Amino acid sequence: MFSASQLTTEQKAALVQWAGEGATMSDLQRRLKEDFQLGITYMETRMLVLDLGLELQETPKPVEIKATPATPVPTGAVSVTMDHLALPGALVSGRVTFSDGETGVWMLDQSGRPGLDPDTAGYRPTQEDIQAFQQQLRALIQKSGL
Repeated sequence: MFSASQLTTEQKAALVQWAGEGATMSDLQRRLKEDFQLGITYMETRMLVLDLGLELQETPKPVEIKATPATPVPTGAVSVTMDHLALPGALVSGRVTFSDGETGVWMLDQSGRPGLDPDTAGYRPTQEDIQAFQQQLRALIQKSGL
């Protein structure tokens, strides 16, 4: 096994300089090979660093930031819009935004039965929001002449 005692003063000085410049363990190993034709293992390089008391500067690892889905912004009011072209199989359709910011697609089929498909699976609007939605939907439909 290779040890620090086998290094020349010049080689030790080079290691100290490289470490001061921010070299990593792999950089030191590579530079010893390139500059001094010393082919040593990573573990031997690690032992040299310890033997010589070198302090390698740790570069911070990039932090992975996970994207979170956009959080609905509560508006405090329900708003309903109607599509210009209804969804296939629907008499009319549109979008709704509930007071808590959750959104979804609504439709009335050819028989007049309502349907609601929230964008968040399993979402259930409050009773107050359902009532406000129904009132606004009724007003939209009357306004459109249907």
